[in-house]
Parts: sequence; C-alpha cells; structure tokens
Amino acid sequence: MEESPDPPFVETYKNLFDTNILNEKHNDLFMVEECELPLINLHQLKYGDKFERQECKKKIAKASREWGFFQVVNHGVSPNILEEMRTEQVTLFKKTFNEKMNIDKSLNFSEGSYRWGTPTATCLRQISWSEAFHVPLSDVSKGFSSLRYIF
Repeated sequence: MEESPDPPFVETYKNLFDTNILNEKHNDLFMVEECELPLINLHQLKYGDKFERQECKKKIAKASREWGFFQVVNHGVSPNILEEMRTEQVTLFKKTFNEKMNIDKSLNFSEGSYRWGTPTATCLRQISWSEAFHVPLSDVSKGFSSLRYIF
C-alpha cells in the first residue's frame, strides 16, 4: 500500500468531529465565504509617480495589517522562474507525509519547518486544513545557493 502525502487530518481531529456530531446545536460548524485576496501591483511602486508609489505603500500596509499576506503582480520575476518554483512546490508536497515531516532534519532547517493543521485546536472552527513549509532565510543562507536541488 502506497503511503499518502496527506497529513492525518481526520485521525488527528477525530475527537473534534465526534464531539461536534454529538452536539445537536452544531455551534462549531460555519460557512466560509469566498473572498478575493488583496492584489498589489508592484509596477506602481517602482515606476509610478510619487502619489502612485505612496498609494501602493498604503495598500501593502493595509493588506499586511488586515490579512497578513497579499498577492503581488508586476513584480519582475520571470514566468519561467515562477513555473519552475511551482513545479518544485508540487514535487515537494507530493512527497509522503513521513518524508515531509523529516525534511527539516535532512536539510538542517529549523525544527518544525513543516507544519500542518492546528495543533492547539479545541473546536472545528479552529482547524486549519493546510500544510506549509516555513523556512527562515537564515536557514537558506546556511550554505544553499539555491533550493532547487535540495528537494
């Protein structure tokens, strides 16, 4: 049997699901509305007039404050590099769960670089159905000139 690349969400949060099913009110269930991420056009920051640059900075500050992240366009990174990054990302996240759990050790990254879910969740609202790698720049600078060949 082939090992799955997916984190064990259902097994880890089974107790929360069982508790929620027993709760007749279903207070922990909610609908999330689809919304668009803030989109920042960096062309204005580099080539715009003084007013456009200031407005771009304000948008970045607002998106950072309200969302914690945002999408950028016209950033100057070539489509070829973006496609290569996407390919490497897919390759990385298709690795088995156990391989991903141990990548920080094999690459000398900070412990806990690979994260998934919400370890402290006490109800379904608190669960994050995501997985991510958080690699500080200080880890990358430990001797890698490129991340391309390490995965």
